[in-house]
Amino acid sequence: MAGVPVIQDLDPRRAAVLVAQSLAVAIGYFAAGRLGLTRQLVVEGAIYTPIWPPTGVAVAAFLVLGLRVFGGVALGALLVIASIATLRPLALVNVAGNTLAPVCAYLMLRRVGFSARLDRLRDGLALVFLGAFAAMTISATTGVGVLVLTDRLPTHDFWTVWLAWWVGDAMGVLIVTPVLLMLEDLRPPFRPRRWKEALGLAVTTVATVTLAVHGRMSLLFLVYPLLVWAALRFQLAGSALCALYASVMVTIAATDGSGPFAGLTQTEVMINLQAFNATMALTALLLSAVVTEQLNTRRSVEHACQELTEVLEHLTAGESRPLTPGPPRPAPSGRPPDGPDPPG
Repeated sequence: MAGVPVIQDLDPRRAAVLVAQSLAVAIGYFAAGRLGLTRQLVVEGAIYTPIWPPTGVAVAAFLVLGLRVFGGVALGALLVIASIATLRPLALVNVAGNTLAPVCAYLMLRRVGFSARLDRLRDGLALVFLGAFAAMTISATTGVGVLVLTDRLPTHDFWTVWLAWWVGDAMGVLIVTPVLLMLEDLRPPFRPRRWKEALGLAVTTVATVTLAVHGRMSLLFLVYPLLVWAALRFQLAGSALCALYASVMVTIAATDGSGPFAGLTQTEVMINLQAFNATMALTALLLSAVVTEQLNTRRSVEHACQELTEVLEHLTAGESRPLTPGPPRPAPSGRPPDGPDPPG
């Protein structure tokens, strides 16, 4: 009928792909959540996770797949909450907060022209200050707010628990998101001549981190030269994996109260652990972004110089060609082709 809009059915293939992607995100979110819950600390009677990996999974999913998979993030958050507590109406507030925080992170990063390759310093700074620090205030505020509203947390402890919750969510973005973005951008073939150095870096990292987390002396600073090595030689791929491994091992030692965390109170453990994780994640992310940006700039300059050299070679070759004799040019009107001027 004329004048009546026709509603077209959704493409079944696109709908199936969207459902599969959303389910994959939900499974990944739930698995990351269960993994994060295996290591917990207690601050002012409230249990929290020093690193909350699902926030990193959600932000990476939005950056790679877009906002169309927000249903998968919401479903994953609901499954995590259902696995640890009885679902109540206020639990939906937590689901909304855990979904809205990465959505806002994605929107802010997209607004500033963020590149998922993390090959510019501005991308690293954007992920730190917008994707992690700013956006995760939403999930921390809703989560701690629900604890206060349900009388499971005294009002005067709000900011202490809020800080611990916020840092845990932010660490998930700073440590997990770069690794997932790096894996998504990884493309073969790989250069075999780099494998020896990569293996040497991996062995050195495992040995150094093991010594740092199991010794009674505070040797965690030994991790930073490894981050510099990884960032200089392997950029994001090296520094992100190195930071992830070190963070996991140090978090295990902190929650077990072993190594340099032995004999500390829960608050002291939280401060020392989160300070180490934050500085390490910032060092790995920003340094690798700076190195990658400089390498790309150098490659661009070298490419421009090569093109300029080729142009100059073509011009030089054109000027050095012998001139081919052609027919004599016609003389100007009133003047013979050759000879003196005619008498007056």
